[in-house]
Amino acid sequence: MICDTCGLPKEICVCEDIAREQQEIRITTDSRRYGKKMTIVDGVTDTTISLDKLLSTLKSKCACGGTIKDGAIELQGDHAKRVQVVLGEMGFKARLD
Repeated sequence: MICDTCGLPKEICVCEDIAREQQEIRITTDSRRYGKKMTIVDGVTDTTISLDKLLSTLKSKCACGGTIKDGAIELQGDHAKRVQVVLGEMGFKARLD
């Protein structure tokens, strides 16, 4: 199987790695009803990156619940620093706002 984008075999395709490096991901915290904190991960715009898989990974690493709303990942609780570390390990460039 050959990748349509880069022309390399699927086993050594680097398209997803390049897509991860080019993303400008912003991590913010928001206060919701009753003073509950939410961590919002926004800026994942490339369609080659699965938001569902990313959400699942972040939820398991942070031990919290979460969802996808309007193209942004929302995690329950204040996990901004932990999310930045996890995304860095996965090859993303993420900054705290």
